Amino acid sequence: MIYGIGTDLVDLERIKNMKSLSSFAKKILGDQELKEYAQLEEGLNQYYLGKQFAGKEAFVKALGTGFKDPIFPKDIQILRNSLGKPEVILSAGAKSYVEGLGITKSHVSLADESNHLIAFAVLET
Repeated sequence: MIYGIGTDLVDLERIKNMKSLSSFAKKILGDQELKEYAQLEEGLNQYYLGKQFAGKEAFVKALGTGFKDPIFPKDIQILRNSLGKPEVILSAGAKSYVEGLGITKSHVSLADESNHLIAFAVLET
């Protein structure tokens, strides 16, 4: 059964115009995501950062809560499996909260086109 769905759209220009991409990355990315981010070339890192943020926003919209204790952007990591499929990895506190709601599965889809980055999330019970 579907618990919630969420979507988010990011304008790449907003990411490009940030004073410090690395500061924003450190604010929203988890440890494993930061490692991925550090390996990307300039330009590609902007798309990655925007898609990660959109994915995290879509996830908390599917929860119906937005970012609030115990779930903040760094508590949600969106990593790619060996086939490139995005998978959500939660911090211990966030995982406990989500499981307490009866959520057993999460799905996230990320896409980009020119200057737009989009994410869609579905949470299941």
